[in-house]
Amino acid sequence: MGQIADRPDTALAARLDPIVDAALAEGRIAGAVVLVGRRGERAYARAAGQADIEAGRPMALHAIFRASSLTKPIVTAAVLSLVEDGVIGLDDPVTRYLPDFQPKWQGQVPTITLRHLLTHTAGLSYGFMQPDDGPYLKLGVSDGMDQPGLGFPEELKRITEAGLFFPPGAAWLYSVGLDVLGAAVQEATGRTLGEVVAERVTRKLGLVDTGFTVSDRTRLAKAYSDGPPPKPMGATHTVPFAELSGIRFAPDRIFDPGSFPSGGAGMACSAPDFHAFLEAMLHGGGGVVSAETARDMMTNQTGAHAIVTSGAGWGFGFGGAVMLDPAASGSPLPVGAWMWGGVYGHSWFVDPASQTSFVLMTNTSTEGMSGRLSQELMAAVAGG
Repeated sequence: MGQIADRPDTALAARLDPIVDAALAEGRIAGAVVLVGRRGERAYARAAGQADIEAGRPMALHAIFRASSLTKPIVTAAVLSLVEDGVIGLDDPVTRYLPDFQPKWQGQVPTITLRHLLTHTAGLSYGFMQPDDGPYLKLGVSDGMDQPGLGFPEELKRITEAGLFFPPGAAWLYSVGLDVLGAAVQEATGRTLGEVVAERVTRKLGLVDTGFTVSDRTRLAKAYSDGPPPKPMGATHTVPFAELSGIRFAPDRIFDPGSFPSGGAGMACSAPDFHAFLEAMLHGGGGVVSAETARDMMTNQTGAHAIVTSGAGWGFGFGGAVMLDPAASGSPLPVGAWMWGGVYGHSWFVDPASQTSFVLMTNTSTEGMSGRLSQELMAAVAGG
């Protein structure tokens, strides 16, 4: 964990250990890594269960996971670093960098800005947020975790053809906006998104296992879908989601160099790396972004727009949702908490007021993202 010192909290462990044990005993997850930071020190660290059930490989603290949407805050920090240096501007039109990216709304081509992409207010969507006959499904738009070998030109063409679901700025909808933003960053800098993220985020923080490739395949956790018991994902796998088209996975996508670097879902990382990233943002930006920008990431940037994936009481900052009203949300997280997750089985939150950070990374799809395990762990951490 580098600069983060260990100071185990036995009372916290007494609350968290039984929650993890129950999830394993009941077959809700294959394995997990859980980390909690308190006031700049690591108060809890545990690796439990199996990284690969079939091979009998136990989970390790430094196991590498497919990050899914844990990619988003890391890429967001890289983008905001470029903004601070004047390389790009949040209110720049996307067409400044991607002239052909002109999706329509009711026959017109409205202006989409980089800010719209970053905050999921551009009018774009995700395929898994649509029914089977939705436009993204019909046109083969990738959610950034499927279709190995699909490159940026074809992906952007398909998104453009699908059009917008509302005028830019009119609403919030979880979307492929970070993927489009990644393509814009590549055009603005003349470098790959992976090179930009490495230069501006991961190398500065010493995150050696975080990137758009897998640094050590022997430490990569096998991907499972929810059980019980957990089921190994094949070359392609669809996980049901909200009675819509389902979340589409291709676990080996990250090994195909022809796959576009998905700024929304394409990275791999370890739990200690991601925890170090969160701690850096919590404690002034870690030299990646300024303290002011780090605070902005944890501040609502979307006004009164409903954050439809989270329900009432939430806003959205840069890279994650922000708790505005715990009573309205029914969440145990306090006002000002910044959080999100990832569909490969992850969840996290940061509470600036108590200087608490929490990371759960599992290899079991939605249970680790939004299931009982993640909900009970977050409640236990926030409550103590």
